[in-house]
Amino acid sequence: MKTSPQQRMSPLRPDSDYTILGTEATLQGLTAPSSPGPVDDPWLNAAKMVAHPPACLRRLASLSLMTVAFQYEEARVSLSRIVWIACVAGGVALAADSAAVTFNKDVLPVLQKNCQSCHRPGEVAPMSLMNYSDARPWAKAIKTAVVSGKMPPWFADAKVGHFKNNRMLSAADIQTLTAWADNGAPEGDAKDKPAALAFESGWNIKPDVIVEMPKPFQLPASGTINYKFVLVKTNFDRDMWIESAEMRPGNNEVLHHGKVWVRPPGSHWLENAIPGEAYESETQRDIIGRNGAEEGNDILGKFNPGLGAQNFNVEGSAKFLPKGSDLVFELHYTTNGKPTSDASKIGLVLAKNAPQRRYFFHAGPTATNLSIPARDGNAEVVSELTLDQEAKLVYAQPHMHLRGKDFELRVIYPTGETETVLKGLWNFEWQMGYELEKPLLLPKGTRLVAISHFDNSANNRFNPDPAVRVVWGPQNWDEMSNVFIGVTFDVKIAPESVFRRSGPSLLPRGPSGPTLVTLVR
Repeated sequence: MKTSPQQRMSPLRPDSDYTILGTEATLQGLTAPSSPGPVDDPWLNAAKMVAHPPACLRRLASLSLMTVAFQYEEARVSLSRIVWIACVAGGVALAADSAAVTFNKDVLPVLQKNCQSCHRPGEVAPMSLMNYSDARPWAKAIKTAVVSGKMPPWFADAKVGHFKNNRMLSAADIQTLTAWADNGAPEGDAKDKPAALAFESGWNIKPDVIVEMPKPFQLPASGTINYKFVLVKTNFDRDMWIESAEMRPGNNEVLHHGKVWVRPPGSHWLENAIPGEAYESETQRDIIGRNGAEEGNDILGKFNPGLGAQNFNVEGSAKFLPKGSDLVFELHYTTNGKPTSDASKIGLVLAKNAPQRRYFFHAGPTATNLSIPARDGNAEVVSELTLDQEAKLVYAQPHMHLRGKDFELRVIYPTGETETVLKGLWNFEWQMGYELEKPLLLPKGTRLVAISHFDNSANNRFNPDPAVRVVWGPQNWDEMSNVFIGVTFDVKIAPESVFRRSGPSLLPRGPSGPTLVTLVR
């Protein structure tokens, strides 16, 4: 199964409704295309309850709001969950002046704060929401997306951890967008409009340095493309500290995700590669060699749909780019039915001052020994990483493929105390990173434990083949289980002395797991 994010994502239609199993239903004034449906259809009954809530719910509406969340997929909708949030179905409990909600005064500030980083020309989102003429045709779709929780994308459990980049809309914001759509989506007075946000053309940051692949990589119309590695010579003439970085695809229709690595002087990784040429491990391992952390190789920036730029300035920290370093672009491409090309790039913002703490990306607890049995709908995989130096955890980004279900990151302190710092649902289309609101001190000897679950059953509509046992591998039909981490530590500490694989991650591969029973308490 090889599809691009755009192919997997459901198409959106301006001011359209969701079809509930081909049955007509009116939800908040949004009418779906109709066709006959069975009278006893439970999905229709749910829709009727939304449109015409019973008296007890109508009485409750003044205090809270019930919504039935629908997920739009391939011209049909499946009832995915019932979400209790501050919104009403069949008579939303709006403020007394809900009819006065306008785009310029009320809606645009919400879009600027939460949506426009992606919903603007040249970004990953399928439509722009920069101004009234852009947003008006999508008013009903916007309402449905925010009421269902589908947008903005955010998958962390709200009860676990606090994150600076939390994208969840407040109840008040959801109510504002709902009221606007329900009352004809008026534009309002131009004098109420806030100043437009200023975006650097083609970037979410204002880069001081831009490094681009020296020539485009040519993709065929179809077929599997193995991970590609492209060495880029930079001729950096001095040490640099990097405050933020952003990797940008040249063609976001075919680059599923990617990384840019720092290859410092002395590293033997890709030492025999021709700069600008694309290599793959499957057939050219002798040229690529080994990517060893002990040689100082470090992830400088990443691209995933919805991830955005990475900020390394946490309590004054920055990422180190040594003089004479080269960059390596690691690229996971997917074909899209036509021959095309990509030349990705990375932008860097330089720190104004030398920091006291170094920001370092690491693959985190990683289960290269994972084994997911055939047809297992809830396979557990556990991995572990021990810190041999004191550090602070500032960032976490889970990673799985098409069978991933959920993730959790636990910290086991040297005292034996355990803390869950991140937990949530996995979504392959939106591989989010989570920035901790406050850096978490990890004393020497702290263990980081990643717990993930996978659905290798036929019930998983993304599953390439439920009949096979799945092990670690780079392609989408393989699986991965790790949590990338961003940590900071004293600039005098060598990165290779900080991280050590441990516990379940050291076990030989078995018929399943490793699971929590293998974890040393």
